[in-house]
Amino acid sequence: MGDASPLISVAFDTSAHDATSFSCGAADLDEWLRKHAANARAARVAQTFVWIDDEAVVGAYYSISAHAVSRAEAPSRIGRGVLDPVPAALIAKLALDQRFHGQGLGAVLAADAIVRIIEASHMGPAVRAVVVDASTERGRRLYEQLGFTPVREHASRMIARAETLEEGVATLLR
Repeated sequence: MGDASPLISVAFDTSAHDATSFSCGAADLDEWLRKHAANARAARVAQTFVWIDDEAVVGAYYSISAHAVSRAEAPSRIGRGVLDPVPAALIAKLALDQRFHGQGLGAVLAADAIVRIIEASHMGPAVRAVVVDASTERGRRLYEQLGFTPVREHASRMIARAETLEEGVATLLR
């Protein structure tokens, strides 16, 4: 991604970052970044982070939000011994421009989001779990490799214990 490191994410700023050519292969994810990410930030419901190149062109993004999961929906290893609902973070969107597909960067982008969530959890509101919406088969495979499991009664939703992800991401980034 040019001279900038693709491993550093910054908060998306529509006045500074160019998302016009972003194309991940899923029109709904492309459109969400261009048309809804700024509004979600302004409404304080989601924060979007982007990888940019040296010309501030967006090459990847993810969006995260605070979340909660009912203990009934959570696997026992997540819900046991904690209050209901279980505090969580949601990776609501995650997309990599097609220019970077096939390079293993999807896992690095997901790890970037997870690290951001874990670090925030250590300094502020704690999370027991991380939840993702895996809208594609490729996304489901990626999240399964990172340790996420399907949530009952939600076709695209997956969940993992934050502590497990923290250990897995540390291994991935070594």
